[in-house]
This record gives sequence, structure tokens and C-alpha cells, in this order.
Amino acid sequence: MPNKDMETFQDRMEKTIQNLEEEFNTIRVGRANPHILDKITVDYYGTPTPLQQVGNISVPEARMLLIQPWDSSLIKEIEKAIQASDVGINPSNDGKDIRLVFPELTEEKRKEEVKKKGEQAKVAIRNIRRDAMDFFKKERKENAITEDDQKDLEEKLQKMTDEYIKKVDKRIDAKIKEVMSV
Repeated sequence: MPNKDMETFQDRMEKTIQNLEEEFNTIRVGRANPHILDKITVDYYGTPTPLQQVGNISVPEARMLLIQPWDSSLIKEIEKAIQASDVGINPSNDGKDIRLVFPELTEEKRKEEVKKKGEQAKVAIRNIRRDAMDFFKKERKENAITEDDQKDLEEKLQKMTDEYIKKVDKRIDAKIKEVMSV
């Protein structure tokens, strides 16, 4: 039984790593990356719809994204959605297309962004550890596990947490190298 619980917490930590990778894809590195728009939804006739499903997104220049809505009546909605997001870029339109021009980000800003997202992932992993510890204490209180089992599980959990924190650190280092080579 306790191994099944450990797997649950390990799965949650693994999902945190996957989420970190997705977050890293949204970091602006000076060149336009369509993934920065992945989390933006547009009100499409009353239904929140991912931006990719209402138009074509292309990269005509290194620091520009071009959004060509399939329905030109959506231009105002798309602009509104982009402005409400945390992309930090003001869209401009010519009546049928929307352009997003990315300013050059300083090295320091890019590093800061990577570290911030990495730190959020570490906090999430530590929160999972805390949840697991609380769960094991509750199990002990209810006599579902012995005191020795609890100690063993907590030690395994700490080792697992340390491993995942190291994974996050490795990904942070790799991403910093990537954003510095732009």
C-alpha cells in the first residue's frame, strides 16, 4: 500500500518537471516562438478556444509572430486575449492580420525568467513533499502504517525530493545555456 502512495507523489513530481518544460517553452529569448501563445484562449462565440484553433500562427521574421485569424471578426477578441495574458507584448493589426513584435531581451532578463520558473517548480516539488509527509503522519495516526514504515517512507520521500530538485537544477542550467546562446 505505501508504495502505491509513493508512486502517486512521484507522478506529481514528474508532472511538475513536465510543466516546467512547458513553462520554459514560453520564455522569450529574443526570437519569436509560437509556443509563447500556447496558453492563450480566445472567446470564440462564447466558448474559450485555444488561439491555435482560431487562426494560423507563423514566424515571418526572427522577432515577429503573425497571427492570421480564419474569421476576421475575431481580430478584436484575439487582441483582447493577448493583452490580458502575461505575454507582455502589445499586438498590432492591419484589419486582417495581427503582428506581435518581440523586443530584444537582455541576457539578465532571460536568466531571471528561467530562474524564476525553475524556483516555482522547486516550490511545487517541496509542496508535494509536504503533502506526502502530512499523508504519512495521518496514516501513522490511523495505525495504517508502523512508526518504522513512516520513517522509511519519509527517508525515501526525501531522497526522491532531492532527485527531483536536482532534475530541476539541471534543466535550469541547460535552459540558461540555451537562452544565453541566442
